[in-house]
Amino acid sequence: MSYSSEKEDYFSKRLPYDPYRDTVWWEIVRFLRVYIPRDGVVLEVGAAYCHFINHVTCRERHALDLSPIVKDYAAKGVIVHSGSVTRMNQFDDNSLDLVFASNVFEHLDDREFEDAAREIRRVLKPSGRLILLQPNFRYAYRDYFDDYTHKKIFNDVGMSGHLEHAGFAVERVLPRFCPFSLSKSPFKVPGFLVRLYLNSPIRPFSKQMLVIARANKQHDGCGDAF
Repeated sequence: MSYSSEKEDYFSKRLPYDPYRDTVWWEIVRFLRVYIPRDGVVLEVGAAYCHFINHVTCRERHALDLSPIVKDYAAKGVIVHSGSVTRMNQFDDNSLDLVFASNVFEHLDDREFEDAAREIRRVLKPSGRLILLQPNFRYAYRDYFDDYTHKKIFNDVGMSGHLEHAGFAVERVLPRFCPFSLSKSPFKVPGFLVRLYLNSPIRPFSKQMLVIARANKQHDGCGDAF
């Protein structure tokens, strides 16, 4: 994968910056904080506007994206990297406690996905975590390919199988976690209602899944699972 002006147009036209997303992401990070080690090293891949990593509290924060916009939106203290999740030479083996990706893997083809999974597993410490927020095709099939850059289909069961095949142990799956788009609601709900929604056992209109998995490195050295 390489960055181009076409991808820059993608952000400006299809995914322009919306400050309201920070309200939503603050609550998502709040929901996930039990999985985020305060003394750990955390990386967000496909970080773009850095909505996740900017709100994380930990010892060391990293943001990785192909787009240069990541430099403009990373908060003070976030270490910015330019590059692809399929080849993360910036990071040593077993160096990260948590990798987070939101709406990234559906933009990869089969080979890129395999490379990305292998790289993430390589850089994670033994039993380090991968947290994914992904459109769930099971519920988002009507809208899934409205985004012309989507290449690969995932649902909650299939994603779990992919990760297990790649050498991860899936810990938790929420097939319905949040709406397909975090910014196209006709009205902006306050943060406390977002919090109630995320913590509710019933989440109407949810089309994105949450998947949490641990790197399983007990039986081999570097994650050559494919």
